[in-house]
Amino acid sequence: MIEVVHLQRRPLPGFHSIERMFKDVREHLDGREFKVVVRINCFTSRGLLPRVRDAWAARKLTASVKHVTGDVHYLAWWLDPRQTILTVHDCVGLSRLQGWRRRLFKYLWYSLPVRRARYVTVVSEFTRRELLAETGCDPARVSVIHPHLSEEFQRVDRVFPASRIRVLQMGTAPNKNIERLAQALAGLDVQLVVIGQLSISQRAAVTAAGLACEEKTGLSREQILDEYANADVLAFVSTYEGFGLPIIEAQAVGRVVVTSTVCSMPEVAGTAACLVDPLDIASIRTGISRVIADADYRNDLILAGFQNVKRFRLPAIAEQYASLYRSVAVTPQDANPAWQGAR
Repeated sequence: MIEVVHLQRRPLPGFHSIERMFKDVREHLDGREFKVVVRINCFTSRGLLPRVRDAWAARKLTASVKHVTGDVHYLAWWLDPRQTILTVHDCVGLSRLQGWRRRLFKYLWYSLPVRRARYVTVVSEFTRRELLAETGCDPARVSVIHPHLSEEFQRVDRVFPASRIRVLQMGTAPNKNIERLAQALAGLDVQLVVIGQLSISQRAAVTAAGLACEEKTGLSREQILDEYANADVLAFVSTYEGFGLPIIEAQAVGRVVVTSTVCSMPEVAGTAACLVDPLDIASIRTGISRVIADADYRNDLILAGFQNVKRFRLPAIAEQYASLYRSVAVTPQDANPAWQGAR
């Protein structure tokens, strides 16, 4: 039996997609061939010392495969490169920094962890291109394994209402673009439902737009599924996404999706979403207005969404991880030095 440990961040309210994703993978793989356990950080990922302490503690793990599942890349610092897999979900942090701070963050969060991993997985081809450009690592060590669509996301029919359209917004990070979304929705007959805690600036934008808004935090998986089922439109007009899991979750439930033309979102949505310019408030408003007003267009997108999500079902995704785990566990002595080829 191959022993695998998933190294995960300490959970924070409103951040749950990575945990959900790898919980499903564990449940699918754990059994006769694999024994998969999870190791959750003792500390939240804030400040240098707590991160060093968690990374130092991780070095004692004895499983034959150590998989750093994302957002805590520093856990790879002292792991055996022959046994380590690193998943990178995005490179968004680099876009928020400049100068020496960017160089230091890039080294500690990306370049060094990539060196210390035998294999690196990324969630989209967009993220793969970004990571290769930033680190210069061997492309042969970096593969795309998309996040999967959890099995509970199934079709739930809902009659599209004539008024008071429920617009669902998943997440409140700065890249979620809520301020522009609020301006785009101003004056429309909608109810905005936000999963996550709004910042001061986001709440001010919602208030200034005169929007009716429900703000929901601390939801269970079942409650999140209910929010998709009770929504009419998913607005996911982020300025940056490494993947964009809510796109396929909404499509699987049968909700029309309005999302961005940038980064990974067209890759994920395929031809089954209304694509808008996330930096153009008028473009966002036009897209949302169209899916509300044009029933034929809306229904075509919903039907295309049911087809699109077939690419992301769990069995195929889990098998891609299983293949990597077998490779690491069976031939660790043949691994090329993982620290070569990254800058």
